[in-house]
Amino acid sequence: MTPSSLPLAGLRVLDLSRALSGPFCSMILGDLGAEVIKVEPAPHGDMVRQWGPFAGDTSVYYLSGNRNKKSVAVNFRHPEGLGIVRDMALRADILVENFRAGVMAEMGMAQEDLQARNPGLIWGSITGFGSDGPRGQWPGFDQIAQGFSGFMSFTGTPQSGPQRVGVAIGDLTSGMWTAIGILGAVIRRQATGQGQKVETSLLASLVALLSVQGQRYLSLGDVPAPVGNVHPVIAPYGVFEAQDGPLNIGSATQEQWLKLARLLGLEHLAGDARFLNNAARIQHRMELKALLEERLRLRPRAEWTQAMVAQGIPAGPINRLDDVFADPQVQHCRMVETIEHPELGALCQVGNPVRMDGLREGSMRLPPPLYGQHTVQVLQDMGYARSAIDGWLASGVVAQHRHGPGE
Repeated sequence: MTPSSLPLAGLRVLDLSRALSGPFCSMILGDLGAEVIKVEPAPHGDMVRQWGPFAGDTSVYYLSGNRNKKSVAVNFRHPEGLGIVRDMALRADILVENFRAGVMAEMGMAQEDLQARNPGLIWGSITGFGSDGPRGQWPGFDQIAQGFSGFMSFTGTPQSGPQRVGVAIGDLTSGMWTAIGILGAVIRRQATGQGQKVETSLLASLVALLSVQGQRYLSLGDVPAPVGNVHPVIAPYGVFEAQDGPLNIGSATQEQWLKLARLLGLEHLAGDARFLNNAARIQHRMELKALLEERLRLRPRAEWTQAMVAQGIPAGPINRLDDVFADPQVQHCRMVETIEHPELGALCQVGNPVRMDGLREGSMRLPPPLYGQHTVQVLQDMGYARSAIDGWLASGVVAQHRHGPGE
């Protein structure tokens, strides 16, 4: 893979974000070939570096969202430090930030000022609840947004009550939505030469993913409740117990239901009034589940999976992560990539799932950077004299990791 073959090659991203939503957005842009400069506040860097668990002294949370970036450490509390950051913004094609609304202006980097001096600048902004409106100043973290958006209200079981999704889905999806918007802005800039602001929030990103649950309410007034591992509007579709544990079965069509009934030796259920069509099966889903599991418990999951897939019925186990990463299809898709890390050695990471020219052999060009690893290199590339950089290093305006290049 050569950087020049990637679709965003030649574009420079200034990443002022922290934690997960903004860094995930800029990582996507880096995977697609952009040069991503991650500016981190001195003296400790991105807050996520302090979040466990740790591999040695390195946060694995940080590792998960920061490949294909260069790290520059700057003292945001020093006027010269902020001046350097503003200068970097004037040289960038794309800026990504996830500060509370108004913070960028407080740092002397209001959108209108930067874009007046850099008209082609594309500004990606992520907030918790939006940049304005009655809750525009509220702080936002992922689980708060999961609850606020309604996502938690239909996730879980009637017994458990509301449950959060097992990853920071609000952070991740807001990063993805912002990356999509930035790509659209890049295309628009090619025609007009003008940049623009692209913004979303954790709240809006999750509301946009409500899908059929949101449409049920908007069209029918239904308020979905937690239903656990069954599909909200299709039956039989969900988790069923086989001889050796749980199995997912997705019998989504009438034809698939009839095939499933035959496969389990339950052909007579096809003519049962309770199960004649999907609407009836939804009404009697628990009765149907019990009847199906009587047969499913006679054989292990692997046998049922093979038999169902052979009949065109979607089915599969509920894998643990050790199962996932050992699975031959996951391995075939090259979803785990390895790169050399300056402190950890060979580093395995979950790769980018997109396959296109330039990404067919993987997405990793640079490992997640050490704090301040590229400060000197990036500032020199921007044209600053080494004497000026050395003065900033000595006075604490910027910081350079001791193992970084350019020392």
